[in-house]
Amino acid sequence: MQFIEQLKFNEQGLIPAIVQDADTGEVLMMAWMNREALQRTIETGKATYWSRSRQKFWVKGESSGHFQEVQGVYIDCDADTVLLKVRQTGAACHEGYRSCFFRQVDAEGGTLKVVAERLVDPDKVYGR
Repeated sequence: MQFIEQLKFNEQGLIPAIVQDADTGEVLMMAWMNREALQRTIETGKATYWSRSRQKFWVKGESSGHFQEVQGVYIDCDADTVLLKVRQTGAACHEGYRSCFFRQVDAEGGTLKVVAERLVDPDKVYGR
């Protein structure tokens, strides 16, 4: 996968990945990938990321069953961001929402308002 060498990874060897619903265009989440996570994603068709906190790979849905089937991989003009277009099963967010972007800043900028419906109870899904 020659194109991977053209990408601009940060000092930690990571690149941000924006995840978008392939059918609706809704932005679902942002995660980090390293070279191997990107390669695994392309090879398997399942979104695979690098967990900075756990220092290991994670396939989206391996714990929750809420997989992301990759429909396309795109690179931005600066070669420093990946866009994954996916078909999402269930919730993309570990908080139980379809999208991680479920809070909106109010007009005055003072508070956050939940603007989406929680699909699943994260305590039940992740056994917290």
